Amino acid sequence: MRALFFCAALMLAGCGFSPLYGSRGDAAAVPRHFDSVSVGNIPNREGQYLRNALIDRLYSSGRPVAPRYELHVSPVRETLTDLDITKSSSATRAQLRLNAEMKLRNSATGEAVLERGLTAITSYNILQSRFTTRVSEDDARRAALDDLARQAEQQLALYFNGAGP
Repeated sequence: MRALFFCAALMLAGCGFSPLYGSRGDAAAVPRHFDSVSVGNIPNREGQYLRNALIDRLYSSGRPVAPRYELHVSPVRETLTDLDITKSSSATRAQLRLNAEMKLRNSATGEAVLERGLTAITSYNILQSRFTTRVSEDDARRAALDDLARQAEQQLALYFNGAGP
């Protein structure tokens, strides 16, 4: 068992694996770049929630004073699909899909340095009580928006860790 673990560790070290939030002992490199990104306004209620989630994830020491980058996120598009249709043509489950596009621009040049599409899919139960269904839908929407924020953070981390400045 120890030999297998040792071989796996050697293979992992030889594949070029390196931690995302640190490189060669500099664990603060990526978060330091996050502090140089200004998050623009995103329209609608879902956009406000997404912007706040991004701010919570990216800013460790408050808003940037002179940001080097501007993050623009398109309005969140929502698609609701009924699933699990019963014989009486009523749905008992629904799927919620949220889509948005993010664009990171260099503040000095205005050049887009990173463009990515973000998609989150979640589902919830449709119950007999409208209130309970609404609460489930809102909870699923918040979870999907949090997932979009996580995806945006991950894309920024990958950019700053690799092809970034």
